[in-house]
Amino acid sequence: MMDNGGFCNNNYHSGSSDDELVDISDVTVNFSEDVPPLDLDYSAGGCKADWRPSNSPKLIDLLDDTVPGIGTYEDFNTIDWVREKSKDRDRHREITNKSKHSTVALLFSISDAFSGWLLMLLIGLMSGALAGGIDIAAHWMTDLKEGVCLNGFWFNHEHCCWASNETTFQERDKCPQWKTWAELMVGVSEQGSVNVLNHFMYVSWALLFAFLAVILVRAFAPYACGSGIPEIKTILSGFIIRGYLGKWTLIIKTITLVLAVSSGLSLGKEGPLVHVACCCANILCHFFTKYRRNEAKRREVLSAASAVGVSVAFGAPIGGVLFSLEEVSYYFPLKTLWRSFFAALVAAFTLRSINPFGNSRLVLFYVEFHTPWHLLELIPFVLLGIFGGLWGAFFIHANIAWCRLRKNTRLGHYPVIEVLVVTLLTALLAFPIEYTRMSSSELISELFNDCGLLDSSKLCDYSGNSGGTSGSVNATAANGLGARLAGPGLYTAMWQLALALVFKMLITVATFGIKVPSGLFIPSIAVGAIAGRLLGVGMEQLAVHNHERKIFRGWCSPGADCITPGLYAMVGAAACLGGVTRMTVSLVVIMFELTGGLEYIVPLMAATMTSKWVADALSRESIYEAHIRLNGYPFLEAKEEFRHKTLATDVMRPRQSDPPLSVLTQSGMSVEEVERLIADTTYSGFPVVISQQSQRLVGFVLRRDLVISLENARRHQEGVVSVSAVLFTECDPPASPSAPPAVKLHNILDLSPFTVTVHTPMEIVVDIFRKLGLRQCLVIQNGRLLGIITKKDILKHMAQMANRDPESILFN
Repeated sequence: MMDNGGFCNNNYHSGSSDDELVDISDVTVNFSEDVPPLDLDYSAGGCKADWRPSNSPKLIDLLDDTVPGIGTYEDFNTIDWVREKSKDRDRHREITNKSKHSTVALLFSISDAFSGWLLMLLIGLMSGALAGGIDIAAHWMTDLKEGVCLNGFWFNHEHCCWASNETTFQERDKCPQWKTWAELMVGVSEQGSVNVLNHFMYVSWALLFAFLAVILVRAFAPYACGSGIPEIKTILSGFIIRGYLGKWTLIIKTITLVLAVSSGLSLGKEGPLVHVACCCANILCHFFTKYRRNEAKRREVLSAASAVGVSVAFGAPIGGVLFSLEEVSYYFPLKTLWRSFFAALVAAFTLRSINPFGNSRLVLFYVEFHTPWHLLELIPFVLLGIFGGLWGAFFIHANIAWCRLRKNTRLGHYPVIEVLVVTLLTALLAFPIEYTRMSSSELISELFNDCGLLDSSKLCDYSGNSGGTSGSVNATAANGLGARLAGPGLYTAMWQLALALVFKMLITVATFGIKVPSGLFIPSIAVGAIAGRLLGVGMEQLAVHNHERKIFRGWCSPGADCITPGLYAMVGAAACLGGVTRMTVSLVVIMFELTGGLEYIVPLMAATMTSKWVADALSRESIYEAHIRLNGYPFLEAKEEFRHKTLATDVMRPRQSDPPLSVLTQSGMSVEEVERLIADTTYSGFPVVISQQSQRLVGFVLRRDLVISLENARRHQEGVVSVSAVLFTECDPPASPSAPPAVKLHNILDLSPFTVTVHTPMEIVVDIFRKLGLRQCLVIQNGRLLGIITKKDILKHMAQMANRDPESILFN
């Protein structure tokens, strides 16, 4: 059992481990020896390898009826994808055969086929409803830090002023019904002491929300902290983390996500909403037998649920499906693609029905740009891509270094204090600046905004219409271009945005990974949007002041905007998010759906690809893969190529110093001997051979199945004692009439374990493990068992080849 600071709790279940599925002995391999034929008599009792059914009354097949627990997995172990898919095919084949002979069976077959779509419908409805509730509650509680509505405390600032007759379009955020805390307590709103009081209330509410969030996570659901996407990726690859997608995690994560977002911390709700949707899917799977009993089928549902999470987070159903396919899912068949699309559609419809933003729109940031972009603008767009790649690489290195410091020092022992300190710093520094005080979603909307005639934002303060003192300014105004000259409000906004950029970049590094729900999408988008807006305004002023130059002559026509700064904000947001997550196709689609800017696909694509190239040049890992490696999760990344010229014999066990081989024989072992072997080892499975002398491979049996079967035999099979024979064959061994009944376990034996030879290149072995999702692979030569390669062996080997600590991989 390893101490893993990457998990949100420090208590792990100890038991059998995939680390060492078996311990292979130091077998002397002689490839030139004369290997006996398979049909010789190897067993002590003279039983040949006859696979025909036996009618012996003394041999009871333990698994004629399903034994509870058989085929299940222990915590922090990996699933056997091949076995799970085989079980599902057998189940489907049996249902199909029965449906031909009975009307009831036919109806059951139809309901079984429809159950997947029904499950997707329920996941979409449940996830959409929860996301709508989270959006409404977070918006209200965020505004609660600044004031309260007199018409009803349940109204947020925007909704409070909607119903006011005194509200004007220019000052739509001001109305007499909305009172700041200072106005309620002191009665005035313009004195310096009032700002101090408002600041105090802002910090107090932020600390209260953050404290409640971290306490609830610590007390009820330690798995509810963090983003959840690294763990979801690991679970989808076949790893078992009991409770990570449970009902308590769902309840606590939903509540604390609202509290964490409302506290003003530099985090988002988008990543955690993927976790919430997967929790909904996992809980609903228990109502459908074929998903409850099959881990591989359940992971198909979880892949679709991750698409639902992005769909409700951004209002981007198509982008959500592509996100699941590109970034999260390990196994994504075509059927899952269709069901993901359907579930994302249902979730988006549900969210639209709830209308959490109150504007009858599904998208989070709706923009409507009217100015076409120019070909030469690709240069600043590419510069934004370079910035996004540099920011992504910097953020990943800095955040991983901070998380490693937290994990390896006493800092990790005080998560509540850490959350409160980060919240206090965030609130104290954020309040004085308008663009850090507002929520990240409001900030992004402001930065994406295309200035209109009646817009009162400081970002839209252009003073050219009032004329100027210099001849160039007057000439510009005369040409109809003066309306885009920067005014004093815009200059103020620029330096405030510059401070906000530095603040967001630094505080996000310390915030992502603390013990509250924390997503990374919105903070990354905010950083990119600020950088993009700054560059966009700079390009706009450059074009306005130099509109007569040849390079800008075709851009600035009288009465029209030269450049759209909001477009630069949108492109910068995509670049920074791409640099952190390394998404490409799904990111462009999400940004398109998020903003409705269909005409700007090319700038988004250029910036996103540039960002990925720059970030990959500095570090190949995305933030999620970096956290997977930091936490030691057993995840075989499909994007990572295996370039080393090693063979299976270099990785397999046993090695020279390893203890003797622990195997089972197909006959000749007693119940007591098998139980002693189980008690003396911690391996998750055992190869079954014909005999200890021949080492001819017969199959592979899992430890958990073996333990459950033997316990069930002692409890329910009459006459079973310690000296009863354990048989992994269907043949009838000779036995004396007085011998106790044998325990037949051939039905729990995997007769077709995957095997390779000692000369198989590891490049092929790694590919087999990735594409088939294997737990282990046996190494044979001429049918004789020589060794074993487990998933952890491969991960350790890859870590060694990359000069990383091979013991950091977590299995149990």
